[in-house]
Amino acid sequence: MMTTWTEYTPFGLFHLPAVASAEQVFGAGVRFQTQAFRAVMRYQIESLEFLTHRCEQDMKLMDDLTKSLEYKDAFDVVSNFVQNASAEYANEAARMAMIGSRLASQAAKRVSEEAKTTFEDMAARSLA
Repeated sequence: MMTTWTEYTPFGLFHLPAVASAEQVFGAGVRFQTQAFRAVMRYQIESLEFLTHRCEQDMKLMDDLTKSLEYKDAFDVVSNFVQNASAEYANEAARMAMIGSRLASQAAKRVSEEAKTTFEDMAARSLA
């Protein structure tokens, strides 16, 4: 069972239903912000991993170009690089959209559950 700061206060004011409900709403807001922070960090991790991979591919391009001795070879190297990069950027955009969709769905579900719980508790307190 989670203890709240209202249990430790000597004032009867903090045991009023409105104050207890406000504390619950505040707690829901904090949990939502925590979830949003985690989502932003997940985007950052995904982006940095992708950019690391792309930088490695850029370095590989330079190595491949220095190894190619003919113009035709260099053209093939650059063409392959551009083709692979285009496909990887498209895949990454799709992955980021999927992550965003999943995070938005989770956030909406969480907010809905928090709202339902808060309103049920408010109704129970007002009847008590």
